[in-house]
Amino acid sequence: MTPLPVVRNRVLSLVRRALPSPGTALCGALLWGVAMGASALVNLLLDDWETPAKIRFVSLLYATGGALAFPVGLFLARLVSLGRHWEVAFAAAFICLLTITIAFTGGLFALQYRSYYVQWHAPALTIAWSIQFVFTMATALYQFIVLGIRLYFPLGFIALFAASIWFARQQR
Repeated sequence: MTPLPVVRNRVLSLVRRALPSPGTALCGALLWGVAMGASALVNLLLDDWETPAKIRFVSLLYATGGALAFPVGLFLARLVSLGRHWEVAFAAAFICLLTITIAFTGGLFALQYRSYYVQWHAPALTIAWSIQFVFTMATALYQFIVLGIRLYFPLGFIALFAASIWFARQQR
């Protein structure tokens, strides 16, 4: 049986190797955020959607979600693909960036959704409030999955493909 300090050192070594450099994380977050915001903006403008203020808000929400998600997605992709072939690196980047970007943007959407409905909710930290909180967040996430993911196509998908190729080439 391997002693606990040896296992801990191995895990810490893997985590250190998987951490992206601050420059890569920052530049990638900015580019990824711009790409996700632009994807939402183009789709909303083509759909002649609501008002310019709402279009700006939704685009900013997508850009923020993308910017927050990139360093986490990059870290997870590097962690999964350490020492593996480029195909695994490509797939890891594709899946990790996709799921983390959707999760972060959906989470931001759910928080904004909840902030709208908070005026009709029970006082904080009560049982009724807890139930309302859970169901409001679940409803928001459902709406984001059904209505919000379409704003990533086609530009967000193209950016995801390009970022995955970049990542796979970096891992070689």
